[in-house]
Amino acid sequence: MLTPDITTLWVVGFLLLCTYLLNSLVFKPILQVIDQRTGAVRGARELADSAAHKAAAAAAEYNQKLNAARAEVYGQMDDMRKAALDKRATLLAATRATVEQELKAATTRVQQESLAARETLERDANNLAGAIVSRVLGRAS
Repeated sequence: MLTPDITTLWVVGFLLLCTYLLNSLVFKPILQVIDQRTGAVRGARELADSAAHKAAAAAAEYNQKLNAARAEVYGQMDDMRKAALDKRATLLAATRATVEQELKAATTRVQQESLAARETLERDANNLAGAIVSRVLGRAS
């Protein structure tokens, strides 16, 4: 069999020392940096997810408030439209009443003037007939 000599022990010891030094000086710090980066990425993702949820909640609240404001504005516009239609109906009724009164007054006035004109025409016709009769009789006599 093989018997280990001192150089083999020195090589094994040197390899163990190099392994310990590489592990403690190189691999552990690199693994710590990788773990820190993984933690930072995980934290950033959680923060991004939280921000996305907050943004979605804010957008939903904004849309809700916007819809409520729109509904209120549409309600006000509807109320204003109804008020304008009521005012229009009132003005139209008042105008119709005024026109009907003026039409009745004008009709009455035209009838009175017509009666007066007929009486005047009858009187003038009677006078004219009398004048014609008196001329015809006056020449005949």
